[in-house]
Formats: sequence, structure tokens, C-alpha cells
Amino acid sequence: MSSSPSDAELVAQLQAGEVAAFRLLVERYQGPVYRTALSLLRSPEEAEDVAQEVFVEVYQTIARFRGEAALRTWLYRLATSRALKQRRKARAKKRFAFLTTLLGANHEVLHERPDHRHPLALLEDQQGQQQLVEAIARLPDSQQVAFTLRHEQELSYEEIAAVLDTSRSAVESLLFRARQSLRKFLHPHLA
Repeated sequence: MSSSPSDAELVAQLQAGEVAAFRLLVERYQGPVYRTALSLLRSPEEAEDVAQEVFVEVYQTIARFRGEAALRTWLYRLATSRALKQRRKARAKKRFAFLTTLLGANHEVLHERPDHRHPLALLEDQQGQQQLVEAIARLPDSQQVAFTLRHEQELSYEEIAAVLDTSRSAVESLLFRARQSLRKFLHPHLA
């Protein structure tokens, strides 16, 4: 039984057009790519779409892949950039939908929609988790990506630097600022 090919061998097989290599690539990296997108988007459906887009892009562009970065790094870059792009599109769509719900057929301003969520219906740990998700979402994109790759995907500082195409010290700075901001968002009275 043959051992699994290294990423470099896998790239060579992909560039040679081997279909089995693409299946192996997806098997090897679909989990990390999906989890990265999910951690940035918080929507399983959107994360699935982004993961599919990443693998389609790899399939379409693998011939131009020159190996300046590791395959894994390239996949994380694609996943994070696609997820951030998707998030920006979703925010724009959400703002447009919200504005259209405030305006009636003749563009008159309607009353705001009532909020039917009952605070007692939410469990305390869900509230804390939601607060953390919301706080992470408030971080600048570069800090959010660095924080997510470090704390949710457990990448090393060097791997994050490669994904973000920056230095280790820049990653350390991004993570430091992200943690500072999260403390302020979550515990404003301590800041």
C-alpha cells in the first residue's frame, strides 16, 4: 500500500491533471478550509459555498501555482479572502434589506420592526458565546483573520504570517491588538 503523497507531490499530480489527486486534495483540506470559512462567516451554508469556491478556484488555477507558498498556506489564503469577500457582500445585502424594510411602497418611513426575542429564553452560556462572536466580528479584518487562524484553527504564528503574507512580528502585533480590543468589547468596565 502506498503512502499518501506530500503536498508538493500532490501539486505535481494536480498539475498533471490527475483526477484522483484532486479528490485527495479535497479529502485532505475540506475540513480546514470549511472550518476557516465557518469561523469567519458563522453560517454553515455560506462556509460550504466558500469552501466549494476555493476548490473550484484551485482546480481552475493549479497550473499557475508556482509554490511560492505552501499548498496549505495558499488554501488558507483563498479561504480567508473568499470568506471576507462573502461577508462584505452579505453585509451590503443586509443593509439594503434593512433599509427597504424601513421604507414602504411609496418610500415613506415605516415604524421599526419590533424585536420579539425574549432575553430570558437565551441561556447564559449562549449569551456569552454570542457576545464573543459579536466582539470578534467587530475586529478589523486582519485582526479577525489572525485571531481566528490562531485560536480556532490553531495555526502557528509562522503559518499565519504566511497566510497573511506578513512577518511573525506583525502577526504578534495583530493578535495582541485583537486581544486588547476583545477585552474592551467584552469587559468595558475593566478597560
